[in-house]
Amino acid sequence: MASCLVFINYLCALCVSSEAGGEDTDVASYEAILEMLNPQSPIPLYHQLADLLLSRIRSGDYPDGSKIPSETELARTYGIGRPTARQATDQLVQKRLLVRKRGSGTYVRQTKKDVDLFSFAGTIASFHKQGITLTTRILEKIRLKAVRNDTENPFANGKAYVFSRLSLVEGTPVLVEDFYLHEALFPGIDRIDMADQSLSRIVNEQYYMRPEGGKQNFRIGHVSGRRAIQLEVSEQTPILMVKRFLDFPQAEKGIYSELFCRTDRFVFSQILGESADG
Repeated sequence: MASCLVFINYLCALCVSSEAGGEDTDVASYEAILEMLNPQSPIPLYHQLADLLLSRIRSGDYPDGSKIPSETELARTYGIGRPTARQATDQLVQKRLLVRKRGSGTYVRQTKKDVDLFSFAGTIASFHKQGITLTTRILEKIRLKAVRNDTENPFANGKAYVFSRLSLVEGTPVLVEDFYLHEALFPGIDRIDMADQSLSRIVNEQYYMRPEGGKQNFRIGHVSGRRAIQLEVSEQTPILMVKRFLDFPQAEKGIYSELFCRTDRFVFSQILGESADG
């Protein structure tokens, strides 16, 4: 009943303001009507409110991470009881669109951005494509070194140019990459400063090569010791591990890399038919 009275009174007020304000007021008034609940509708009020909140989330009125009005405020605004407002927010919490924070309120859940980590553009460009600023830190400078015995590493028991890189978003580690580059394909690459450099660009612009194919192995595992410290995770945190082999016209498996990816902030994906070289 309260909702019905609010709706009727609101319509009367809009009629008065329309006569005074003209066409611009009519447009604004129509938009405001669309945000009112209809107590005469067969659709439950809590469902109407949930749909309204959802439309505001999708339109960006309530962006990721923002706080929505409290249940008391929603009840007062839409002339409904607080239990009805609670039902509406419960529905969006169950759909993982909202999240409740004890003692703070209800917030729009921050969605994980989908980063095509394995495109030809490389790691840095893949993050930038999503509007994400990525910074990198060299953990081990590139140098020619003997590679330990590893059945999956194509350079095992031989030599390769090796370096390790940490990638961060807003100061938080998200990815560690260990690279192994073919000694004959990339002479002199150890003289290049790799800090905040795209390896794919270096390979393309300075060595005039692009990968023509390759393969990747994916698994979920855990890291410990130095690697866990670098990623700032515990030994129990699941990590996406990728082993990647890139083929070039001049040599198969010219670049091999091992990636350790945190998945608590980003979803790492791959567009079928593409691969990457960092």
